[in-house]
Amino acid sequence: MEEELKCPVCGSLFREPIILPCSHNVCLPCARTIAVQTPDGEQHLPQPLLHSRSSGLPAGAAAAPPLDHDAAAGPACGGASGSAAGGLGGGAGGGGDHADKLSLYSETDSGYGSYTPSLKSPNGVRVLPMVPAPPGSSAAAARGAACSSLSSSSSSSITCPQCHRSASLDHRGLRGFQRNRLLEAIVQRYQQGRGAVHGASAAAAVAICQLCDRTPPEPAATLCEQCDVLYCAACQLKCHPSRGPFAKHRLVQPPPPPPAEAASASPGAAQGAPSGGGGCKSPGGAGAAGGSAARKFPTCPEHEMENYSMYCVSCRTPVCYLCLEEGRHGKHEVKPLGAMWKQHKAQLSQALNGVSDKAKEAKEFLVQLKNILQQIQENGLDYEACLVAQCDALVDALTRQKAKLLTKVTKEREHKLKMVWDQINHCTLKLRQSTGLMEYCLEVIKENDPSGFLQISDALIKRVQVSQEQWVKGALEPKVSAEFDLTLDSEPLLQAIHQLDFIQMKCRVPPSPLLQLEKCCTHNNSVTLAWRMPPFTHSPVDGYILELDDGDGGQFREVYVGKETLCTIDGLHFNSTYNARVKAFNSSGVGPYSKTVVLQTSDVAWFTFDPNSGHRDIILSNDNQTATCSSYDDRVVLGTAAFSKGVHYWELHVDRYDNHPDPAFGVARASVVKDMMLGKDDKAWAMYVDNNRSWFMHCNSHTNRTEGGVCKGATVGVLLDLNKHTLTFFINGQQQGPTAFSHVEGVFMPALSLNRNVQVTLHTGLEVPTNLGRPKLSGN
Repeated sequence: MEEELKCPVCGSLFREPIILPCSHNVCLPCARTIAVQTPDGEQHLPQPLLHSRSSGLPAGAAAAPPLDHDAAAGPACGGASGSAAGGLGGGAGGGGDHADKLSLYSETDSGYGSYTPSLKSPNGVRVLPMVPAPPGSSAAAARGAACSSLSSSSSSSITCPQCHRSASLDHRGLRGFQRNRLLEAIVQRYQQGRGAVHGASAAAAVAICQLCDRTPPEPAATLCEQCDVLYCAACQLKCHPSRGPFAKHRLVQPPPPPPAEAASASPGAAQGAPSGGGGCKSPGGAGAAGGSAARKFPTCPEHEMENYSMYCVSCRTPVCYLCLEEGRHGKHEVKPLGAMWKQHKAQLSQALNGVSDKAKEAKEFLVQLKNILQQIQENGLDYEACLVAQCDALVDALTRQKAKLLTKVTKEREHKLKMVWDQINHCTLKLRQSTGLMEYCLEVIKENDPSGFLQISDALIKRVQVSQEQWVKGALEPKVSAEFDLTLDSEPLLQAIHQLDFIQMKCRVPPSPLLQLEKCCTHNNSVTLAWRMPPFTHSPVDGYILELDDGDGGQFREVYVGKETLCTIDGLHFNSTYNARVKAFNSSGVGPYSKTVVLQTSDVAWFTFDPNSGHRDIILSNDNQTATCSSYDDRVVLGTAAFSKGVHYWELHVDRYDNHPDPAFGVARASVVKDMMLGKDDKAWAMYVDNNRSWFMHCNSHTNRTEGGVCKGATVGVLLDLNKHTLTFFINGQQQGPTAFSHVEGVFMPALSLNRNVQVTLHTGLEVPTNLGRPKLSGN
């Protein structure tokens, strides 16, 4: 997590971090170091970057000292990094000759830009060039003069050292950016915990002046809250007189440095050099107190006496009630602070789950890679030993060729080792970054500061999502195999010794396929299976053989042979358990079976009318569940399900019944005749019914006449029992005649015949009823 807590400019733990518009953080002293001054004459700047050029600065802004650019060389006004919070370039005090070394331009006309200063800090972040002192004056006096003068013809901007996006500063300078209080608290807690682990005790130290030329510097006597600079008595009189623009500044006693800094306090730490972490040594921790100082309750920067109470959804920032009544958030969408705090915490926690899973997979992957390293070492040694034994058995003519072959094995091993080590290093780096981000996010979640959390939650959520997306598919799979597919052929004749070489890709039977359980599924009485070959399979595959049992624990039988790796088998039994397995084959033979997968078909049948099997006069609607006909003659339509075993029940609701037609309900073979009443041929078994009676019909034979017909609103039930070979019909729950069904084997499909005077709707997925009435017989 320590990497998350380090400033990208100075490389040390954050001190007084501020949140840039791009959501990245930077130390306040370091922000002064990388701020850029823009002369008023540069008219090519985009309008959002130009602020208060010609009219001067207001009194409140004049109270803030300008930025000093001497951060890379030594002490300067405005903090340990050699700059203050005003956000203006030190060139106003005599560094105007360096203005041509700075360049600021718009990228998307959105208030962001880029700059190219002339120096780099030890951490690779560009900083401003040193401003030379005027002739005849001491360095401290020159810096004091720079701090006491403001240029009304210039504005400033700051460029993020991570994403290189720039934002302009308003009259408040860097104080216009919000402090990341949550990050401060986490850094403080981390420092305390690290000090406890290492047994470090905080030594008492005294804050020292940041502008002294003496060695060592004098102890600080005052702290200017506006300048955020520590002064000894002499430097205060020289660089911060109590008159002019400094008359309204508030001078207070300097606070003690935090424990982590007190233990390492030294005269060089006050110089503010970016290297070694000194760039973040701010004046005694104003706003970032030690372990004993209480954290201030956050207040609105625009209304300092008001606490945050709401969250502006449009601006994504906490606001107070005065911001809603008087400020620019009056017409924005706002929500309660606590509710948004909990919502963003939940989002961050949810995003962390994905990263946590990937981190766990990465740890397991590292173990796998280390095992592969061991296997590569062992297998490489085995191959070398085998090669040496074979070559030593040959005549002296093989000696030179033996050396060449050994070199190939060694190169192959080194190549594999290099590939695996590269993967280990890459994966370890990603894992460390993800783990650090996780620990940091968990610390953020522990915080009870809603507004502080919401200041950084959006950026953290995006970072966590980006971190999760970095684990792309295939990133956690080895790039090389531990196996050495090198086989030496020791049988050639002596004259072929110089052509002796390894035989690559020796043809073997393929290994057992891997069933992809996440893609295997069932629907009604159909099952779908998917499989793939294991990674690093060097044996060719000509095809696959899929086998399925009979759903009753019987023998396996082949149901598919081919090259596809996805297969769907239809027409199985409902409410049955099937076992499936697959094997691969090539020219060398058939490989072993895969693991057996168990698939359960549906308990009840869900189906509709089949538009492909129905007569062309049949009209289907309601997702193929409602049927009627455009002809006055009877036409047949079948269902999409096929039954060969078990007990099945479905119902048909009569939506329209005009002029007493004779619809027929039942089952049929797929080859039934479609242009006459159901049951008139030998491929269908049906009950046809009018408004008074019903008959059972098969092969145009009428039997079992029963009283009771249908009308609009009636419900006809069909009960097919293939275990007992019976077919029973019900009208409004009343059984119609004795059961009758031929004792024939095969596959049967739900069927219906009707004409234009009838419309019915199909209802499926029903349990077999147990409370149906007995029939009313009326003879034949």
